Amino acid sequence: MFEGFERRDITVGDIRIRCVRGGQGDPVLLLHGYPQTHAEWARLAPLLTTRRTVVCADLRGYGDSSKPPGAADHSNYSFRAMAADQVAVMKELGYERFHVVGHDRGGRVSHRMALDWPDQVRSLAVLDLVPTWALYKRTNMTIASTYWQWYFLPLPAPYPERLIGADPDFYFENCLVSNGGRALDSFDSGMLAEYRRCWNDPAMIHASCCDYRAGRSVDLAHDEADLHARLECPVLALWGADGLMCKLMDIEAMWRERCANLQVGTVPGGHWFPELAAPQTAQALLAFWDSQ
Repeated sequence: MFEGFERRDITVGDIRIRCVRGGQGDPVLLLHGYPQTHAEWARLAPLLTTRRTVVCADLRGYGDSSKPPGAADHSNYSFRAMAADQVAVMKELGYERFHVVGHDRGGRVSHRMALDWPDQVRSLAVLDLVPTWALYKRTNMTIASTYWQWYFLPLPAPYPERLIGADPDFYFENCLVSNGGRALDSFDSGMLAEYRRCWNDPAMIHASCCDYRAGRSVDLAHDEADLHARLECPVLALWGADGLMCKLMDIEAMWRERCANLQVGTVPGGHWFPELAAPQTAQALLAFWDSQ
């Protein structure tokens, strides 16, 4: 995977972030979702490299990035902490200002980054998500039962860690299939093997639970404090036309509340469209950047 890309481990404070970089042109940072790693972008990233310099990074707690134990207040797995990691990584690579694309959890990190570091984020693309506050505060029985992991993973340690750890492949593969609506054989075998390698690490299981614990507590508090803050940078909200999110929530309306300059679009498929419909996703992103 990522043939022709440079692999780097960049230390940010006491955190090590694994990333790959390739291409030429304006810098773009791609941030993966749960329960994936930067391998999520292995099909998409090469399609962007003739016109952009592409950086794909593992969030803290995921892939081959550092996985510190969760803090008592969960703040070391907040979207703010994760965003700070990635801003520092881009600075270390020589990029003070860049485009950022985030899918799933990576989209939430990217949203927080655009709020906290507006001078660094040139544009934002959020793939198949609504703001964290909206998903928690505008929920109903159907949404809560569909996105049950948002309520299971934040439970106190070690309860979810032990249940997931009993059979990580069964648990995480079920996440891929149930959230995406596609059979497991739809995923690239190499990418799937990389996901399995990483999610069988107990430290990753713990870290991902801490990520969701922060989402229900400190991240929610940060989002509530910024409810009336509107992003001024160009924003693209892109979602899977056949996915669950667009059937349950008005994605466009929720992002219009938060953005002064919003574009929207759809890509065929469900939640995992960045890897299962990589050419269409790349086309949408390139058109968005060209429009600025």
